[in-house]
Amino acid sequence: AAVDSAAAPTSAPLGLRGWLFKWTNYLKGYQRRWFVLSNGLLSYYRTQAEMAHTCRGTIPMATAHIEVGDTCHLVLTSGGRSYHLKATSDGECQRWVSVLQQAKANATQLMHHSDDSGDEGPVPQEDRALTQGVLKTLASKLDDLSTCNELIGKHGAALQRSLTELEELRGSTDSTDKLKAVNERATLFRITSNAMINACRDFLDVAETHSRRWQKALQYEREQRHHLEETIEQLAKQHNSLERAWRENPSTYTGETTQEGDASDENEDAEFFDAMEDSPAFITVTDSADTNHTQLRRTRRSRIPDKPNYSLNLWSIMKNCIGKELSKIPMPVNFNEPLSMLQRLTEDLEYSELLDRAARCDSSLEQMCLVAAFSVSSYSTTVHRTAKPFNPLLGETYELDRLEEYGYRSISEQVSHHPPAAAHHVASERGWTLWQEITIDSKFRGKYISIMPLGYIHLQFHSSGNHYVWSKVTSTVHNIIVGKLWIDQSGDIEIVNYVTKDTCHLKFSPYSYFSREVPRKVTGVVEDREGTAHYILSGTWDDKMESAKIVDSSQGCGGSEGKQKTVYQTRPPKLLWKKYPLPDNAENMHFFSSLALTLNEPEEGVAPTDSRLRPDQRLMEAGLWDEANAQKQRLEERQRLERKKREAQASQALEEDIEIKMIYIRYCPLWFEKRTDDATGESTYVYRGGYWEAKERQDWSQCPEIF
Repeated sequence: AAVDSAAAPTSAPLGLRGWLFKWTNYLKGYQRRWFVLSNGLLSYYRTQAEMAHTCRGTIPMATAHIEVGDTCHLVLTSGGRSYHLKATSDGECQRWVSVLQQAKANATQLMHHSDDSGDEGPVPQEDRALTQGVLKTLASKLDDLSTCNELIGKHGAALQRSLTELEELRGSTDSTDKLKAVNERATLFRITSNAMINACRDFLDVAETHSRRWQKALQYEREQRHHLEETIEQLAKQHNSLERAWRENPSTYTGETTQEGDASDENEDAEFFDAMEDSPAFITVTDSADTNHTQLRRTRRSRIPDKPNYSLNLWSIMKNCIGKELSKIPMPVNFNEPLSMLQRLTEDLEYSELLDRAARCDSSLEQMCLVAAFSVSSYSTTVHRTAKPFNPLLGETYELDRLEEYGYRSISEQVSHHPPAAAHHVASERGWTLWQEITIDSKFRGKYISIMPLGYIHLQFHSSGNHYVWSKVTSTVHNIIVGKLWIDQSGDIEIVNYVTKDTCHLKFSPYSYFSREVPRKVTGVVEDREGTAHYILSGTWDDKMESAKIVDSSQGCGGSEGKQKTVYQTRPPKLLWKKYPLPDNAENMHFFSSLALTLNEPEEGVAPTDSRLRPDQRLMEAGLWDEANAQKQRLEERQRLERKKREAQASQALEEDIEIKMIYIRYCPLWFEKRTDDATGESTYVYRGGYWEAKERQDWSQCPEIF
């Protein structure tokens, strides 16, 4: 048995175990850990009790380099990582070094034996050697058990004969000799039985140790399978979306006509599987016989030029700007990404299929869950996006027409410059309309930048009339001066259905180095108008969201300020939303998602104020950053001159009438106007109409020349 003493490591048939001190970090220094050497693996735990459930780390001796340091110190290096260990005495250190070197030699010999065996399976050499070593040890212990079993049978039979003879000679003079023989045979039987018990214990130890390791491997495979199943589910949903779009407009999706006389596999009947429960299991799709006038869906781009490797001293620019609004700091394009804030707003629609699903919900509470998942999904693209978007020029617009692919089209406009504000309107043919006005309030705090979006997002479903309203949380970019930039989202979102009075409270937990919580965690609860909770929401804003239906609740202890904490009993969680994987080479393309890569793609027929036509942004995307900086300065100077010109005209028109003067100064957007929202009573910019009609006529005479 192991001894709880740093000075007394105990030998075991398979290696060594005992206490050593392991270097952790400069804050905690050396910490005592329980080390176990077994079957060529050195594992360590915080306590001996942890051996039953938690292993803190494992070092394979076959690939480890052992180096003896100063007094009582040794260093193990494996897989590019070094482990600094310390014993309490030179003798103990030397004992560990000797046993570890022998274990390394044995493991290396097993590895070479495994390599020479001709096994060309997919298992790595190191794992194959360890596995064969374990199997060899188990086989050896099994042989010991068999030998002990035979001896127990032999000595047990001899003991039985002696007892019979003793019974027959009771009272005889020979009884003394017989008793001596019985004692000898009983002793042999006891020794053999003890050996049997020890061999069984060793066999069990080996089996349990590697059972835990195999269970971890099995758990990893299960998690990988679960991840694969979720990916397949997402693919099935995308496939279903495409198939439903085909049913709505089949002529848009027929195959390209081949040359006369060519045979094409696309002309054969194709069978599609529908993953949704409310649809037929199989649908057979047949191409039209006449494909001479078919319309092909546009292929969107899947990459942009790689980002140049420009270096810049951020502190030289930012040190005099502490406390100022970020929009008023003259930033070079090096800190930007080649998208405008209007395009970033439009990125909220990446997971518009959540709203398509919500539009088909009969239950307003289930609909609220999907709306909440949609509100979280808009942050998933920001996890690696620490660069800022371009501040749109006053009057700049951006349209996104995805009627063919996803059934919606979007228009946004920069309606104010100080403070910067953008209005956005989305109309979907699949049963919903979304609109928002967002004003960005940003401050540079020295070590980090805080971006506070002000304003509300409105979403209304056509069939039920349900009207949802919510706002955005604070985004924080850390390590502005020193270290690697990283972004965090924190705060609360309150989603209200102004028709049914259902609510959803979402909490974005801020990242904490000392917290044991999952990073980027989001939790929420959906309640009806009486305040009764119906669903629990959980997940992370960069990966996925799940909902669990509440079946029972009870009052427990542990609440803050003496309040009782409600404990909910729920059904198994259901996946609401899962983030799409980033495109290949995304790290060199500003970490753009598949949708973001298409947002700045040139488009014919857009308004002359569209963000795609902005020259500095276009040059930056092409990698011409010096030219982009020159254009950015030109555009910003032109915008300042335009404002001064409006102010001069206002003063010249009527110096005494302040109201008329403000009318001259204030910019009037083309496509949006101020209205009071019926649900919230707030004054907000809403779409006045006319943009898509102007695009149809290609009449842009109203548009200002801003580029």
